[in-house]
Amino acid sequence: MTAGAGFAINLGVLFGLAGTQSARLGLAVAGCALAALVVYAVGRTSPLRLVLAGVALTSVLMGVSLGLRLLFPDVFDRYRFWSVGTLAGTEQTPLAVPVLLIVAALVGAMVVSGPLRAVALGEQVAHALGAHVARTRTAVLVLVTLLAGAATAVAGPIAFVGLIVPHLARRLAAGSIPWLTGYAIVLGPVLLLIADIGSRVLLPTGEVPVAVVTAFIGGVVLIWAVRRYGAAAL
Repeated sequence: MTAGAGFAINLGVLFGLAGTQSARLGLAVAGCALAALVVYAVGRTSPLRLVLAGVALTSVLMGVSLGLRLLFPDVFDRYRFWSVGTLAGTEQTPLAVPVLLIVAALVGAMVVSGPLRAVALGEQVAHALGAHVARTRTAVLVLVTLLAGAATAVAGPIAFVGLIVPHLARRLAAGSIPWLTGYAIVLGPVLLLIADIGSRVLLPTGEVPVAVVTAFIGGVVLIWAVRRYGAAAL
């Protein structure tokens, strides 16, 4: 989803539509939504297909985005740090609207965690418990789109945080969806902060984009999870 947001903002930059924070936020949310719909349409039949569809779409969008930046370097010069995913310079970015959007989406995530717990038991059980499966899935998709879009608009496409954190939270939550949501809300910023600190001390001069650190950690975690738990880890 972050790749979709990044691609949408890259298109906006190319056509002069990403000059303000609000414009970038709107483009990021729209890009996240389209990417999520494509991935869900292709891989909804199984978790493995869902992950593979996400990886494939991410590769395509990141490749096209890189091609645009290489073809039009002057246009993308001021966005070169944002495009690789970094927290540097975010203190100079108007954060009021993205922060409000993120807080509202987090509250919504806590509200929907109850119905989501029923959906996690299976569609038939969820219907028996009175949960609205389609409505719950739609709400989750909207909330995830808002969260990913707002974060990407500010810091760029920082990948793998959404992959690592749920695995860590699941180990602590012991199957409780509300607790899993709460742990994820806390662990996400903590992991990103650790990665950001690491990105600043890896080199004696300058810093590595935080997205490089999270991608390295995320790749290791993904390989470990698949080797240990197989397709169920996805």
